[in-house]
Amino acid sequence: MRIGGAPVVRLTAEAPAGAPAGTPGFVEAEILPGRGMMTLQARLRLPSGEIVDALFAPPAAEAARELDGGAEDFAGNKAFAFGGAVLAPFANRIRGRALPGAREIEADLDGRTARLPRNWGGKAPGAEQYAMHGLILDAPVPFEQPSPARVTGVLEAGDFGGRWPSRAVLGFEYRLEDGALALSITARNVGDETLPIGLGWHPYFALPSGQRRQARLRLPADLRAEVNDYDEVLPTGRLSPTSGGPYDFGGPDGAALGDLYLDDCFTGLRREDGQAVVDVRDPAAGVGLRLASRSPHVKAIQVFAPPDKPFVVVEPQFNLADPFGAVWPREVDTGMARLQPGEQLSYDVRLSAFAVGT
Repeated sequence: MRIGGAPVVRLTAEAPAGAPAGTPGFVEAEILPGRGMMTLQARLRLPSGEIVDALFAPPAAEAARELDGGAEDFAGNKAFAFGGAVLAPFANRIRGRALPGAREIEADLDGRTARLPRNWGGKAPGAEQYAMHGLILDAPVPFEQPSPARVTGVLEAGDFGGRWPSRAVLGFEYRLEDGALALSITARNVGDETLPIGLGWHPYFALPSGQRRQARLRLPADLRAEVNDYDEVLPTGRLSPTSGGPYDFGGPDGAALGDLYLDDCFTGLRREDGQAVVDVRDPAAGVGLRLASRSPHVKAIQVFAPPDKPFVVVEPQFNLADPFGAVWPREVDTGMARLQPGEQLSYDVRLSAFAVGT
């Protein structure tokens, strides 16, 4: 099976690195080097021994038809419709001036003008269209699989096809270890000017029970970025406290999602043991998923969770939406890192599972 011109890489956990019997743990994963090293699927062994798909995604054959479908997949958009896309050199949205006769915007990136694909936007008549989720969604990445539980790749991204300042090299590694799936990304500036960089991951967590109302989210964050509406989902520049309100998920057990619609960016993250942590719990299925990142550059977590869908999307990322936008007050850190020539940084995230009571 090939997707994006490259094989589907299957990772399998190696004993004794897998989770102990009777505890939940990740045992398999499918990675797509032909689509920017996105995760297609991660398979989870429940405490009962049953193996389930932890990500909301179609089987590989159907995914191939979706992702290799041609013109409908403008700028690689279908990569963030399921599974877990890797986002670089920015996550979330970037706004700009729509260019007549082209499906592009002209955006200001730290004083430098860039032409970015206009690949997303609101669905209402006249809604603004913008650039979304980076420039590697359909990029082929040369890869190696040094062991059954590990795959690496290096993308000589350069200036991302003339669309981004300076020149970048991105390195990727997935590992199945100790019952967890770990992803790490390095970004290095090999150009001669400042490289703005924002990295992220976009996994769709499937709820094994299918019961979304009782699912619980734990996300220790002090602030939520307000948006104009849930069609365009554009930041207003205001950060609202979460404490005591409907977006307060910071308690020890988080809060039930109920009927709350979420397409929101949380910041002011309260780190635990140096990590940004998010839990998605499915009490009816007796299992929870935990995302944890030690990267100090992760400043924001976007959560997308429509009430009528059996998934919760959790996106640990460097930057807030529209990080270069004039809407943000000067004192707000919008999260983009800036690498000088020769500098590099890393992004890491670890996905693990745990048992929860009903």
